[in-house]
Amino acid sequence: MNNKNTGMIATVATAVICGCCALFTCVMGIGTITGNGTFQLGGSSGQTPPAYGYAMLCLSLIAILIPVAVGFFTLRKKTDAADATPPTTE
Repeated sequence: MNNKNTGMIATVATAVICGCCALFTCVMGIGTITGNGTFQLGGSSGQTPPAYGYAMLCLSLIAILIPVAVGFFTLRKKTDAADATPPTTE
């Protein structure tokens, strides 16, 4: 198995794992921001603060960027030092 196949497998795996988590977190964040989120902890209950929703949206954006970064760094074409010709000066 060469590096291209390994990079593709890593990209697909991170897209599935991080993508599912990011979509769930994004939906929960939007629900919390719009005021549909509630919590019940012990004897107290109430509305979830909108700041939690904004934090969830930020986390979902980071989780969406992880597969993009993995794909970029593993699937980019690397130049070999032997193939590169030094610039000529005249």
